[in-house]
Amino acid sequence: MNIKKIAEMAGVSVSTVSKIINNYSDISEGTRTKVLEIMKQTGYTPSNSAKTLATKKSNLIGVIFAGKLNVDLMHPFFVEVLNSFKKQMGLLGYDLLFFSNEKFRSSDGDYLARCLHFQVDGCVIITGQEVEESIRELDQSDIPCIGVDIQLSGQMSGYVMSDNYKMSFKVVEHFYLQGHRDLGYIGSTLESDISNLRERGYTDAIESFGLPQNDAWFVNGTNFFESSGYEAMKQMIEAGPLPTAIFAASDLLAIGAMRALKEHHLRIPQDVAIIGCDDIEACQYTLPPLTTVRQNKEKIGRLAASLLYDLINNQSVASNVVVEPELVIRDSCGSKR
Repeated sequence: MNIKKIAEMAGVSVSTVSKIINNYSDISEGTRTKVLEIMKQTGYTPSNSAKTLATKKSNLIGVIFAGKLNVDLMHPFFVEVLNSFKKQMGLLGYDLLFFSNEKFRSSDGDYLARCLHFQVDGCVIITGQEVEESIRELDQSDIPCIGVDIQLSGQMSGYVMSDNYKMSFKVVEHFYLQGHRDLGYIGSTLESDISNLRERGYTDAIESFGLPQNDAWFVNGTNFFESSGYEAMKQMIEAGPLPTAIFAASDLLAIGAMRALKEHHLRIPQDVAIIGCDDIEACQYTLPPLTTVRQNKEKIGRLAASLLYDLINNQSVASNVVVEPELVIRDSCGSKR
């Protein structure tokens, strides 16, 4: 049983059945009752394709983890953002469709073609590193897109992210007020919007406060995960005298750095104070608990969903939202809470 057979049994057109499925008002009550009764008798359940015939909408949202090195579902920050996004889109009547890029790691997967194939109403694009060129093609298309921690520029695109530049300024200012003058930084070498913004915020803040810039205290790992923070911290330790305080550009980097410091019998925060970034749940359970710059993950997810919904339904033009970060004081920075 399909929509065409229902139309034949009712003696109406396929478009009429589609309009009834999608609750259009320009159908006579007699025709509506007749078609609904046939559907009930046959046990026909409209497919998603049938529902889109009249509305041209699938109620599907594509979820894309951008980049040849992407965060996927392993990163605790993006998992929380995505969970908030999923709940809000669900309340708005949408389902999520996850796009895989594993097959295209060695080439450039055609996201736009796949989005058109599955007739998604819009996409949320979650940042990674070494972003594929096809992401930019999707960004510049007519498909509404919202980026999370990735700056999009298309006519039907927008983005939402924390103020990554201000995060670094908050950390440097806090360390400065606590009496630290020798500061270090652990970041990521691979290109991404957030990496660039956090790094620039740190270097600008160092200059603004007139603090010394020591190249040995500025180390970039290969990504934002624990192992990269561990190796970067070991490199800094082996280079010679350490700074008194370190800003790690993600909590996972900070956790890896803390492990390296402990292995070398260095105390946190007595020997080296440390601050991370994101405020993932694990920060509360490290020893000592990790001071960090909190990103409002629940708010970012809801904002991404609402911005995308408005774009899909022509209720607003493309817009960008920057969310204020918050410094969360715990024990690793040596300050009183």
